[in-house]
Amino acid sequence: MNTDRILLGVALMIGFCATAPLIDVASKLAAASLPVGEVTTARFIVQSALMAPVCLVMGLGLRLPQGTLGMMTLRAIFLILSTYCFVAAIEVMPIADALAIAFVEPFLLLILGRALFGDEVGPRRIGASIVGFGGSMLVIQPSFAAFGAVAFYPLGTALFFAAYMLATRSLSRRAHPVAMQYHTALLASLICIPVLGIGAVTDLAPISPVMPEGIFWLWLFGVGAAASVSHMMMTIALRYAPSATLAPLHYLEIVSAAALGYLVFGDFPDALTWAGIGIIVASGLYIVHRERITAKRGSVVLPAVASRPPQS
Repeated sequence: MNTDRILLGVALMIGFCATAPLIDVASKLAAASLPVGEVTTARFIVQSALMAPVCLVMGLGLRLPQGTLGMMTLRAIFLILSTYCFVAAIEVMPIADALAIAFVEPFLLLILGRALFGDEVGPRRIGASIVGFGGSMLVIQPSFAAFGAVAFYPLGTALFFAAYMLATRSLSRRAHPVAMQYHTALLASLICIPVLGIGAVTDLAPISPVMPEGIFWLWLFGVGAAASVSHMMMTIALRYAPSATLAPLHYLEIVSAAALGYLVFGDFPDALTWAGIGIIVASGLYIVHRERITAKRGSVVLPAVASRPPQS
């Protein structure tokens, strides 16, 4: 029976890896005509609307747990910034390239965990993080030549998502993960909507809203719907299988992102980018391996698998 549960968790994790890049596909399609800030906001509005009935059906209620407003708001801000950076990147970059760069997030999470919480981070994991950063440079180099400074946006995604995960860690014992999805999306919506209002007044292009037309309504809905479905798969997967088992599967997302990027946009990573992706994946898998060893020793470790940036 335990084996069946783990297999279900693995299947759900694979489902997550297959569906999560749909967030990016819908975002890239929407950003072809709509401002990045509007695409970001739509994701949270749709996700909060879809997650509210899920919370009610699960008996979780819609009220914030007492004493969590400040940290939940901070979590929402980090997710907004992470999402915005990624949408801004894939507006011009291939999805797989941007995602590969954003996958340095586990390395940043180790460093921030060490700095803020005093987590044990040995020289081997530090070395793997340095190698992983080196791999990201292989991806950034041709992207910078082709697209300019926008190639560094995915690093912003990784940094803000690492901070988001630390906020999640702080809330994990006080809020159900499904309820956290709803509350974070709702708070993010309440923050983003006034920002779009400022954009409308100031006519600042990235946050100045534009009325969607035709199929673009579907792309905006798709961003939030894909985020809701994929993140629910991730959440349920973690209930059935340990994160150490699921973590290596997370890198399948790059494969599905490359496949969808090629099918929808005709984008495919070049040889240098694939080399960088290989280094990042190998370094990440090594860190997962070291976290397993550390966990067996009874030390505190950071989650190896996280709900990705939406555009993590």
